[in-house]
Amino acid sequence: MIKTINSNNNIFNDEKKIRKEKLINMKKDGFSFPNIFKRNTNSIKIHQVYKNKTINELKILNIEVSIAGRMIQRRIMGKASFFTLQDMEGKIQIYTREKEITSEFYNNHFKKWDIGDILGVQGILFKTKTGELSIFAKMLTILTKCLRPLPDKFHGLSNQEKRYRKRYLDLISNSKLFNIFNSRSKIIRLIRNFMIENDFLEVETPMLHNIPGGATARPFITYHNEINKEMYLRIAPELYLKQLIIGGFERIFELNRNFRNEGVSARHNPEFTMMEAYMVYSNYKDMMNFTENLIKNLIKLLFEKSKIKYDKHCLNFNVPFEILTMKESILKFNPDICSSDLKNLKKIKKIANNIGIEIEENWNLGYIENEIFEKTVEKKLIQPTFITEYPVEVSPLARRNDFNSNVTDRFELFIAGYEIGNGFSELNDAEDQKNRFLNQMKIAEKEKNKDIFYDENYIEALKYGLPPTAGLGIGIDRLIMILTNQISIRDVILFPTLRLFKK
Repeated sequence: MIKTINSNNNIFNDEKKIRKEKLINMKKDGFSFPNIFKRNTNSIKIHQVYKNKTINELKILNIEVSIAGRMIQRRIMGKASFFTLQDMEGKIQIYTREKEITSEFYNNHFKKWDIGDILGVQGILFKTKTGELSIFAKMLTILTKCLRPLPDKFHGLSNQEKRYRKRYLDLISNSKLFNIFNSRSKIIRLIRNFMIENDFLEVETPMLHNIPGGATARPFITYHNEINKEMYLRIAPELYLKQLIIGGFERIFELNRNFRNEGVSARHNPEFTMMEAYMVYSNYKDMMNFTENLIKNLIKLLFEKSKIKYDKHCLNFNVPFEILTMKESILKFNPDICSSDLKNLKKIKKIANNIGIEIEENWNLGYIENEIFEKTVEKKLIQPTFITEYPVEVSPLARRNDFNSNVTDRFELFIAGYEIGNGFSELNDAEDQKNRFLNQMKIAEKEKNKDIFYDENYIEALKYGLPPTAGLGIGIDRLIMILTNQISIRDVILFPTLRLFKK
């Protein structure tokens, strides 16, 4: 095995050396990475417009095209050659021969080019005898010299770690990856369009915060030299967005990047994309309806059907999303637990211990109930499901329920076992909000948690009056995982956060 690795490394290093020598010689001949080549089309447009034309029809039309891209395959057959050119949209076959581009250029230049070089091609469209749409090259030019050999064209990058660290190589060799990120861009565009069509105004809020707020998470800390102060990367835009609602905006949203200094896993990336939205004179039930309409609209526009595959599941978006309270969901998926158990601190602690939950000294019924839910229910919520009535203890920014002050008017949306969205009727009682913040601070002090802050500025803003408002946060990356059938969040983020590479 060691000999094989050394052998491969030697071949790779030899090829690097050869390619570098080629570039040196090209520069001696005047090559300067030219930037004057202009294309008039791309591979997808050619295939879309001309794929159904016959050989004779293309001969009569005599269509001249100018195209550019990366050479990814080549077959030299004496005085003629076929090669494949790849651009962002796809691939197209190029045919050239010595007679057309001169013997000197064909043998002394073209034959010395390498797989991976970026070329400009001008020629005439035609179809081969097998019916493949191709370009008969009349002029070839090299635009960029590739100094490293590309991954195997059939297998691409087999090393998963290298795929993420060298995403550019993965994109070159993996057309499916291109489709995923094209879909990502389309999904975000469709979400934005849906929000605008529903009279939401897109806004922007700071990414650098004086104190972290709007969610409970460990922040990333940075430093501002000019004002001589530590600052924090945004963990959520929520408190700034609600200040805009206080200021008079009525329907707003932000597609934002957030940063949480926590886990790295198939479901978590420290840097992630969210969409947060707020609408006044609405409650959490209105926002649940809005969220369901948003998701169903996405499914319809993307797939033109209401059932889609994710991993081994068939997800049905043709029926109303199921709605369960947190207690109902625990009882549904834990037949050994009784409703009365969830009201008894001694019993609920015993249940939690039996399923491997380590109880903190200061936890009460609400904390423990939430932990049991996360441990035993979340991953079983496959079909789209809203979970409601979250305990006040784990919902510091949500309004209390009118009929049960121990729970809040809050929901989370789960699909395929993932938490996709979080929303609630916003807490607009300044005194209640102040007391909850202070209670958080007391708990943080006991736990020696230095990442919880009391946001005095937000409390001050709240005293000017936040109208009845419903808020929503959607995890864009997780939603895209489901809509592109990917089981790791790293496969829907172009440059995911990775652990330190060990050589």
